[in-house]
Amino acid sequence: VQLQASGGGLVQAGGSLRLSCAASGRAGSSNVMSWFRQAPGKEREFVAAIRRSGDSTYYAESVKGRFTISRDKVKNTMYLQMNSLKPEDTALYYCATSQVILSGIRDPVNYNYWGQGTLVTVSS
Repeated sequence: VQLQASGGGLVQAGGSLRLSCAASGRAGSSNVMSWFRQAPGKEREFVAAIRRSGDSTYYAESVKGRFTISRDKVKNTMYLQMNSLKPEDTALYYCATSQVILSGIRDPVNYNYWGQGTLVTVSS
């Protein structure tokens, strides 16, 4: 599986961005697609996830109510709509997919396939 993330950029606090993650190749047994982010000097952290079957969604508390994860099955593309952005949302955003049990979706070590990352910068 190859993942291509895009859509990052510079935005003022309170603004919006939509990230995309296009998947190509065979997904195999991957059952979850997720977004993670990593700010300078910090560990990679979970942002949101969506299950391939049933489209259940999961969010980090820090983004709940502001970010929305979705998926276009026809285009094999995942999206992250980010509203009410804050300076602390500044990070490199990565998409990832793998076969993951529900209890492990927030841990990046459980993911086998990663996109290259797209930079989101929120100015105050």
